Amino acid sequence: MAAPPQNKLLRVGLIQDGQIIEERHVRRDTVTIGHDARNTFVLPAAEDRPARFGVFEFQGHQFQLVINESMRGRVNLGSSDVDFDALRAQGLASRRGELFVLPLQESARGKVELGDATLFFQFVAPPAEEARPLLPSDIRVSRWKTMDRVFFGILAASLLLHFSGAALIISAEAPKEQELALDQLDDRFVRAIIPQRPAEPARPITAGPAEAPKEEAKAPEPKEGDDKPTSDKPAGAAAAERHAEMVKKVSGKGLLKMLGSKSDGAGGAFQDVLGGASGGNDIAAALQGAGGVGVANEVTTAKGTGPRGGGTGSVTGIGELGTQGGGKVDLGSKKEVEVKGRVQDAAPEVDSSEVDRDALARYVRARKGAIQSCYEKELKRNPNLKGKVVVRFSITPTGRVGEFDIDENTLGSESVASCIRAVIRAWVFPFKPDADATVSYPFVFSPTG
Repeated sequence: MAAPPQNKLLRVGLIQDGQIIEERHVRRDTVTIGHDARNTFVLPAAEDRPARFGVFEFQGHQFQLVINESMRGRVNLGSSDVDFDALRAQGLASRRGELFVLPLQESARGKVELGDATLFFQFVAPPAEEARPLLPSDIRVSRWKTMDRVFFGILAASLLLHFSGAALIISAEAPKEQELALDQLDDRFVRAIIPQRPAEPARPITAGPAEAPKEEAKAPEPKEGDDKPTSDKPAGAAAAERHAEMVKKVSGKGLLKMLGSKSDGAGGAFQDVLGGASGGNDIAAALQGAGGVGVANEVTTAKGTGPRGGGTGSVTGIGELGTQGGGKVDLGSKKEVEVKGRVQDAAPEVDSSEVDRDALARYVRARKGAIQSCYEKELKRNPNLKGKVVVRFSITPTGRVGEFDIDENTLGSESVASCIRAVIRAWVFPFKPDADATVSYPFVFSPTG
């Protein structure tokens, strides 16, 4: 059967040396004691006193008294007054692991002895809410009588006028804008759309020191012996004559003159370069020492009316080019330079008595190789890398790492700090503190050799 809801408040007071040090009224919260600053009552640290212990727990609409084997005190249950030894021996308090739990009624009261301090508790009625004083009806004045009626009327008229104008504007149809043609635009808009390009100044022609100014080319006057196009000739015949005349003039100048010339009745410049009729054989003999190179077979001229240079033939592939007599060069095997670093640690700082510093240092030294690996990775890139990194992290009640931060990094390498953060976050410590324990751990890095 569920316990009836409690309407009274739990009054808990802390007494030391016969004086009330602190008092709290609790409605539905858990009352805790210990040397942790987050407790309801903060007590000095002691060997038999944990950092955080819940004395009164609120569960199922009812407060419960929680005690252990070593706690002393008395409880008045309304009809009887029993001590904690009787509660544990007679089974009045139900067992929950190593603790004993006693549900409390609103009539219960008692005390809990905690060495040099004592907690007393009882249930009290909540304080009545003070009623607001009301003035007599003949003195009370309504808000309508105290309001400035002239100001209210002006405000109402202004709001009505503004809202009416806004409604008319929204309901009115938007006017249609007439599109203008380009010739209807004003001149200033035309100048803005099509900017006028400024006239470029004429560039003066300067003659070089060894070159005289050339006269403008004049059309050559036709001679008497030249053929003059007459109106009776067709246009195609005149164009053919002009093309033949142009070819005759160009063939005697420049590279075409050199390629077309002949010496001693022999071939032209091509024969001087490539040899005589047996030039192909000479080239084949010259290329015999090169491996992997073949010469194309003789091209047979195709019969017919095809384009010049046409024919069929087979071409030998180049294959893999190589030279005779080449030796092998052994460059040796590439070896990576081995870089070693040294990691030294000092005694850590721990703000909790539940975590042994020596045991924590042994745990970290056994896993220092992973942190040394983080340092040696960056030491290969920077052989002069050395410095100190101080990390601060918290150990949660589950043994894992909670908050993590870098307090000091004279090493100057964010990559090493990030690698250390990833390594430490993967650790699971053998310590199980009641609350988060903060640890400050220094590492000093230096290269060896």
